Amino acid sequence: MKRAVIVICDSLRADLITPSDAPFLSEFGRRSAHFANHRSVFPSTTRTSAASIATGCLPARHGLLGNTMAIDEGDGLVCLSVGKPDFRDRLHRATGRTLHRPTLAERVSRAGDTAIAISNVSPGAAYFLDPDGFGWVYNPAGSFGPGRRPLAAEEGLAVSKGEAGDTVATERFCEEVLRGRAPAVALLWLSEPDYTGHHTPLGSPAHRRAVASADEHVRRVSETVASLDPTGENILFVIGSDHGMETVDQTIDLNGLLIDAGLKNAATSSDVVVAPNGTSALLYFADPAGALVGQVARFLETQEWVGRTFVGDELASAGLPTGSPMQIAVTLKADERTNPHGVPGYSHVVRDALEPKDATGFGQHGGLGKNEQNPFLFVAGGGFTPGIRDGRSSLIDIAPTVLRHLGLPATGVDGRPLPHLP
Repeated sequence: MKRAVIVICDSLRADLITPSDAPFLSEFGRRSAHFANHRSVFPSTTRTSAASIATGCLPARHGLLGNTMAIDEGDGLVCLSVGKPDFRDRLHRATGRTLHRPTLAERVSRAGDTAIAISNVSPGAAYFLDPDGFGWVYNPAGSFGPGRRPLAAEEGLAVSKGEAGDTVATERFCEEVLRGRAPAVALLWLSEPDYTGHHTPLGSPAHRRAVASADEHVRRVSETVASLDPTGENILFVIGSDHGMETVDQTIDLNGLLIDAGLKNAATSSDVVVAPNGTSALLYFADPAGALVGQVARFLETQEWVGRTFVGDELASAGLPTGSPMQIAVTLKADERTNPHGVPGYSHVVRDALEPKDATGFGQHGGLGKNEQNPFLFVAGGGFTPGIRDGRSSLIDIAPTVLRHLGLPATGVDGRPLPHLP
């Protein structure tokens, strides 16, 4: 039976895969199909990336636009964290739907098969792998079976983020999911090195240990896959990350700047709502066709911390929708300075009132910086031959590649199946 196994090492930059810190991945990359020009989506956030991997679509098509989004629940636009356990339900109540495109779980369900995801990151990132309950999703905040049936605590995933929790999740993935239940699509999403990278400097001893732990967990899955399919004919094995990270330089209070400039009435007003996404931000407007959009865009053009802005129809070039209350996307300026641990890449971040913490000197992502747009992707089995592929690839190419392997149609996706040959 054809199967696909996907492992995501959250936030693992391709250039941080070294023989000293990630010996297994370094070796596996040499004997697999190595997609050397692999990119994330924008915003390069985990929750948006999860939806893009699940659907094979850009945010403009699937509708999950960031780690935070503004929605109108009846009293005007308000910024909410997509990561919260209740966001999926709030989005559905406000809009009548979750993602706008079918996920891998939905597509294999139609064919009579199933998908199982074990995700040790935020519940929002986990649930939007299969927000409408066509398969199983396991997450420490709550786990669900088909029909979004809540699973009992003893069936769930009671682990913490970090190496220890990833170890338990990996063991369960290998033994229960891969060996026992054998779904058509099995996905493991590790919390490391993202969890540590957000709390310690990139390249520090703690961060390097987190990279090593992810490497060890991938090795464990690879050994299981090899034992189940020694010839590599039946199991398509995909290993990658969702994005990289930059080192945080300054924190920009965009809400405060807009208020001071007379472009926003108050911190909680809905005339313009800032949705912070790390090294980027999305700006929503109560009147998307009003003059305020242009006024804010011109203000942003004067700010030295801005990398690039996308306004109105320009949003399409960034993979974002053009006909919604979100009318401006901004990515913050990044540079290639080296941090104290020898890791290049700094960027400003937008202050997030929902999570007001000082992350200066630690890792963050969300924008278009060189390093946050530098995830990795290795593919083995399923007819893929070893070797470097220099052509551009993206997160949105994973789903159509899986569907091709399973013999299922990939209609309505933005990505394309990855090449078997170099």
